[in-house]
Amino acid sequence: MHDILICDDDKDIAAAIAVYLGNEGYKTHQAHNGKEALSVLEEVDIKLIIMDIMMPEMDGLRATMEVRQTRNIPIIMLSAKSEDTDKIIGLSAGADDYVTKPFSPLELIARVKSQLRRFTVLGSLPSPEEGVHTVDGLTIDDNRKTVTVDGEDVRLTPLEYKIALLLIRSPGRVFPIDEIYERVWGEDAFCADNTVAVHIRRIREKIEIDPKNPKYIKVVWGIGYKIERLDSR
Repeated sequence: MHDILICDDDKDIAAAIAVYLGNEGYKTHQAHNGKEALSVLEEVDIKLIIMDIMMPEMDGLRATMEVRQTRNIPIIMLSAKSEDTDKIIGLSAGADDYVTKPFSPLELIARVKSQLRRFTVLGSLPSPEEGVHTVDGLTIDDNRKTVTVDGEDVRLTPLEYKIALLLIRSPGRVFPIDEIYERVWGEDAFCADNTVAVHIRRIREKIEIDPKNPKYIKVVWGIGYKIERLDSR
């Protein structure tokens, strides 16, 4: 079963989460600040992180950004704050999902399973109809799960990869925001605008020379997003 890292400075909360996940068969590891979390990652093949935001020494936002320098594993962020701006900040740092304290154990477990399922699917063998998708200098090789821009490797998170793959498979087609959310997250669209926008911005920062004047991913105001056709194939 997958190894999961729980990072929360509240040891009682971390221990409780460990019990919930242990009952589901997961092997858990605990850290109580961002620095400890990064140390665990060097020693254990962690498949998912549950990361609190407010912690001493190194907070969850900084730790998440550090993790994203080298790893694409799913990160679920925990916070006592429920405002949309806080969620956007967490997603912008590189988190894949966001859970507000206090949370239902069943909800957290469901989100863990959902993120692991998506991550596992992205790492599995492709079906025969999947292949290499290219639009100008942007190439997504779904056989190898790689993304390159002008021959240079680009590291996307699992959710970023799914969004980019969805768009590049149908160049020129405008995908409504709700459709992107439902197809990538596998859930009914709820506050989809902000969530999708944050991930699109992060993708642009990685694949565009000038993210504010994007070449590939275009917004169609009031509708959604598309990847320009250019010389796609």
